[in-house]
Amino acid sequence: MRCPYCRTIDDKVVDSRAASDGAAIRRRRECLTCGRRYTTYERIEEVPLLVRKRSGAVVPFDPAKVVDGVLKAAAGRPRVDDVEAASLAASVEEQLRAAGPQVSSEEVGLAVLDRLRHLDDVAYLRYASVYKGFEGVDDFAREAEILQEQGLEKKTEPKPHPSVSGE
Repeated sequence: MRCPYCRTIDDKVVDSRAASDGAAIRRRRECLTCGRRYTTYERIEEVPLLVRKRSGAVVPFDPAKVVDGVLKAAAGRPRVDDVEAASLAASVEEQLRAAGPQVSSEEVGLAVLDRLRHLDDVAYLRYASVYKGFEGVDDFAREAEILQEQGLEKKTEPKPHPSVSGE
């Protein structure tokens, strides 16, 4: 490390501790030439997550695009708000980062669909209609049938048995 005062590279570490909730290490250093102290931070260099589009272009992953798509699909739905959409986008990004530094746009879409399926079935169908390129009512019906077969549709509260109602 080069001293910010005299520009030499002779120094020693006086103190090290975690910083930024463990995301960095703060080091106090002392220059062996001029004797002055200074602080440095060591952080992990994050590898950018890249998305390979159908056209072959490679672009950086943008969680704001996921949030925007989810909010459009969930417009007017009570279960999906800005916070829920941002959480979904963060979850998708975490999954994709685990898959590697470059993923396909198809992987992004499938990860979003998987989370929407569990969050809101109508938003799921809306998102799927754009992502999967639905061309008619039959496509919607087929996808809704798949949702029902998987048992992921909204369940209604079971009604209590009359003898258990306490009357």
